Amino acid sequence: MSQHIVFEHPLNERIRTFLRLEHLFEKVDYFMPQYDPWATRVAVEALLDITAVTARADLRTEIGKELERNITSLNRIASQPGVDPAALTRVLGELERAAGTIQTLGSPIGQTAREDEFLKGVIQRSSIPGGACSFDLPIYHHWLLQSPERRQSRLDHWLKDLRPADVAIRLILSLARGSATPRQVLAPGGFYQESLDPQAPAQMVRAGLPAGGPLYPEISGHRNRFSIRFMHLAPRGRPTQTGEAVEFRLTCCVF
Repeated sequence: MSQHIVFEHPLNERIRTFLRLEHLFEKVDYFMPQYDPWATRVAVEALLDITAVTARADLRTEIGKELERNITSLNRIASQPGVDPAALTRVLGELERAAGTIQTLGSPIGQTAREDEFLKGVIQRSSIPGGACSFDLPIYHHWLLQSPERRQSRLDHWLKDLRPADVAIRLILSLARGSATPRQVLAPGGFYQESLDPQAPAQMVRAGLPAGGPLYPEISGHRNRFSIRFMHLAPRGRPTQTGEAVEFRLTCCVF
């Protein structure tokens, strides 16, 4: 079976924020364990982006509401035919633990990193192009030359009160992605549009294309409808929409 590349598009602001945070946490986790100081720089840049996103006062509430909504939805389907009781119990347990951890956080999400004086200096200089270089921030340069273990330990400390949000968001998005089976559909002339049921609002749309193909999708939409245009990446100039029919895998994640 050929591999597919999946392109996702959020259909509400809550999922949009969660997808951005998931991307940033994955970036941190990829670069944080690496030996090279340049990799640590990238991890710190991603961490600073996370602290900016999580500075929103309502994020903790948004995560809590989404966890509770998922718990309610799963409890509603518990008695339906075909539901695996063991799997349901396991997922409900994960959701309830994540919700409990978010509720009992002793400080706002990301407060440890946002209030750290060392990181404040990095944030201040990072607003200037190239401002975090060695002569602008000798203390940062000195820290980056410490052992990988010392750098990892400091990063773990900054991430401590962010990890509950990381766990909760990954769980929420995993459930959304697994809530529907991909279906094979056709986009005549490289364009596809579909209306959505407002009584069962979709969280996100996923479009899958064969890996290595010449096209990529541009997805736009909201809770009532979405559209997809399949584009050619031109070697120069603006990308253009294909005029050919495109077969692709579509998933509307409603859970």
